[in-house]
Amino acid sequence: GLTWVQQGCADLVFLDIQMPRLTGLQFLKLSGNKAKVVLTTAYPEYALDGFENDVVDYLLKPIPFERFLKAAHKALTLLAPILPPVAPLLGASAPALPVAPAVGHIFVKGDTKNKYLRVNHADILYVEGLNNYVLLHLPGQRVATYQTLKELAETLPQPPFLRVHKSYIVSLDHVRLVDGNTPYIQEKLISVSDTYREARYRLVRGS
Repeated sequence: GLTWVQQGCADLVFLDIQMPRLTGLQFLKLSGNKAKVVLTTAYPEYALDGFENDVVDYLLKPIPFERFLKAAHKALTLLAPILPPVAPLLGASAPALPVAPAVGHIFVKGDTKNKYLRVNHADILYVEGLNNYVLLHLPGQRVATYQTLKELAETLPQPPFLRVHKSYIVSLDHVRLVDGNTPYIQEKLISVSDTYREARYRLVRGS
């Protein structure tokens, strides 16, 4: 496999850290940056080493399918300039596939029955989980909605939203400073918990 990658026969490699003969990091260094690499492992402590070797992404096992798709899409975006266009392979007359428009907002349940409030993604500074409801912190305003932080996280795009703590989701677009494990959003300091150690590296990469 290493020889195959060194010869430039692969554009993208999903690489495990723990392998029989070489570690994933050793494989990565020997491959000579011939392919884009996504590291997969159950050990978050290797994330910094991976990013220092310019990997595309770092996936922690067990890997949710949505997280896998995000990494694959990111890699394909980076590879787009060197990959052949798809349309000629389908034939000149093949119709272009429709692209779903990006949704830049969410609707959250309000304080009365059948009331839903529209909140634009760009306006969300961070989200705070409080028991059975969450607070969306917007510029000069807070919006409360009765759902769990986990439920809300599933409706927010990643990036720019990143869960850094069991009680917090931050928007990378509004992080103005990262000091150690602490991102600053306006004057709010939010510590990254040990459970979300991978988030520390994503904060500084903005991904």
